[in-house]
Amino acid sequence: MKFFLDQLPSEWDFFSSQPEYRAKQVSEWIFKRKVFCFSSMTNLPSELRKKLTENYQIRSLELIQEKQSQDGTRKFLWQLFDGYTIETVLIPSIDTREGARRLTLCVSTQVGCALRCGFCASGLFGFERNLSCGEIVEQILLCESTIKERISNIVFMGMGEPLLNYDQLIKSIRLISSPLGIGMSPRKITISTSGVAPRIRKLANETLPFRLAVSLHATTDELRSKIMPINLKYPLSELIKSCEEFCSKRKQKITLEYILIAGFNDSLDDADRLAGIARSLRAKVNLIPYNRVSLFPWKSPDRKELLCFLRWIENKGVEVSVRKERGRDIDGACGQLRLRYISKEKAS
Repeated sequence: MKFFLDQLPSEWDFFSSQPEYRAKQVSEWIFKRKVFCFSSMTNLPSELRKKLTENYQIRSLELIQEKQSQDGTRKFLWQLFDGYTIETVLIPSIDTREGARRLTLCVSTQVGCALRCGFCASGLFGFERNLSCGEIVEQILLCESTIKERISNIVFMGMGEPLLNYDQLIKSIRLISSPLGIGMSPRKITISTSGVAPRIRKLANETLPFRLAVSLHATTDELRSKIMPINLKYPLSELIKSCEEFCSKRKQKITLEYILIAGFNDSLDDADRLAGIARSLRAKVNLIPYNRVSLFPWKSPDRKELLCFLRWIENKGVEVSVRKERGRDIDGACGQLRLRYISKEKAS
């Protein structure tokens, strides 16, 4: 049995013997109406419904846990067909420029993570496997089906390193942005990477106008290597060069994500170096107060220190913002809900 969402509309060869409008009908049932059973697609011929049911499965994820924060953030824990689990996080906010409500979905691309960053729960149980295009896109569809609203923005900042699942990542973005898929503008999609320099260069040659965020989190190789082992393979000099190439080819600003950890990377010297990197790339900076994970010793700086860091960067002429802390009361940081679930399963 094949997963239907693992195919792009251009690969729907099953419809080659059907009238052209049949593919559009199926698309509307799945992506607009959120109907995941071919037998319920009543405007299709019964024989076609039968053949599709025999050959394809639309849904593969099962919701096993959901948590909702006081701030409106919702976290979903899904079980895949092979028993593995992944997380998806829904973050409501208000667009300060337009005043409209924004629904951002933080999507996973892998089961676990191989990078083992020293502040993130996603890699604590190691890497299991990549997600398929269908498993990535299905997170969006099932969340929309659950909340009865359209997702406005997608960020690939959930479990895993998106650029280590490159082909399925790009395929999923094509399905998300396809008129026969979800139909979302690629400009509403952000890919976040820990710094896989060769894949950033490869991204620069893609035609879809998605956005890129780079998880920097430290401004020297010594510090960055302590919390991000990937820096040993792709040190800051190589990472910055790959970002320069991306910006040059795409004529597009990137965002530097910077988790602030008290006493580790929050000094004014760190702020000065961060501002220098951002100016060299003409990048925006997004400061992220550390969201505590119980198995790590780190904590967030207090508000006074955070604002001092922020103003120092602003005074250097860099565009900078602070990401509002969300979902702290529901294990909001990446991988925490899955960590608790797996730990509980192992204990029992």
